[in-house]
Amino acid sequence: MPNADRTHDIVVWGATGVAGRFVAEYLTERYAPDDLSIAVGGRNRERLDALATDLTARSDAWDDVPVVVGDATDPESLRAIARDTRVVCTTVGPYTTYGTPLVEACVETGTDYCDLTGEVNWVREIIDRFHDAAVDADARIVHSCGFDSVPADLGTLLAQSFAAETFGAPCQTVRIYLEGGSGSVSGGTMASFGELFEAADTDPLARQALRNPYSLAPPGERSGVDPGEQRRPRRDALRSAWTAPSPMAAVNERVVRRSNALLAYPWGREFRCTEVVPTGNGVAGAATAGLVAAGLGAFTAAMSVAPLRSAIRRYAFPDPGEGPTREEADAGHFLIRVLGQGVAADGPSTVEAEFGADRDPGYGATARMLGESAVCLATGDVDSPLDGGVLTPASGIGLPLADRLREVGFTASASDAGRD
Repeated sequence: MPNADRTHDIVVWGATGVAGRFVAEYLTERYAPDDLSIAVGGRNRERLDALATDLTARSDAWDDVPVVVGDATDPESLRAIARDTRVVCTTVGPYTTYGTPLVEACVETGTDYCDLTGEVNWVREIIDRFHDAAVDADARIVHSCGFDSVPADLGTLLAQSFAAETFGAPCQTVRIYLEGGSGSVSGGTMASFGELFEAADTDPLARQALRNPYSLAPPGERSGVDPGEQRRPRRDALRSAWTAPSPMAAVNERVVRRSNALLAYPWGREFRCTEVVPTGNGVAGAATAGLVAAGLGAFTAAMSVAPLRSAIRRYAFPDPGEGPTREEADAGHFLIRVLGQGVAADGPSTVEAEFGADRDPGYGATARMLGESAVCLATGDVDSPLDGGVLTPASGIGLPLADRLREVGFTASASDAGRD
């Protein structure tokens, strides 16, 4: 087990926030103290003590949940926490604002780290500033371990692993379909979304990161054959149906491309990846695709104008800390389907992977995805050639995360979808 001399296996950082509380509840319900030492952390001891009391009341196994206190504006307090734990599991966003000192503390102390960020500009900054140091420190810094971007990243890994094992060759093209779902969006997620547009408006490097489909690839490898996310309605050749742009494509596609690069291009340098929303066949499918594309385009345009962005953030976004009840988080669902095409020795092939859960994607399912990511890192249950660096779920943890999520009710499978 990595860092075996440390007091805590996992610290859930930002545990008194909505997302952090769901993660802390999930971990203390799923695991007993004899399995893992789990602590809750943040800057307000009174609220943390109240949360720890609630967690012990919910569980027959936990008599006491440890509390650690620190502040994002006090680097030494973050180093002290990181130094004493194997994995820091953080839900505190916007990460552009609050995340960098915690990453730096984990790299300096050789501590593994996982988060929920979808802030491409910030991830690019962290890669450029800390990847090499994290490699030297054997610290796995694993971003995007929630709905952004575990389903897309692990779904692609499942499809590619199945293709290599079954056909002896990877898929050259992967299409990720956001089939559907129901659930809520947190105030913290929307705050991060707003920060992304703010950065793009004021920072040329952030703008470049959002324009370049390969912006999360290693330095010197930030170009390739993939043109980037779909922006208009399009007839899908793989499914003979209409598709619309996906609002998550800007994050998920870049994460998948980084996985391929970090794993030394097992899917090839000509690999292409696109995420879309399927809208159906015929006139109705085309019309729906047009409406989705127009709505997403209008929202993006509005968020790109400072006065409109300010008004939307003030009046239309939920406040950070707002979120669903436990019952609402358990009631949602989502399904991601991945279709991959490749050429095996005996001809073209198509592979299908599914990744989903019967829980709210932004909270109930995300709490399990992030929580089990932290458990994989804390226990060394990873299948990766990489001991450290700024990583992705597929490259830094791999298929053991899919195995653990299956055990708690997720669908995570791949199969032969037939020959072309």
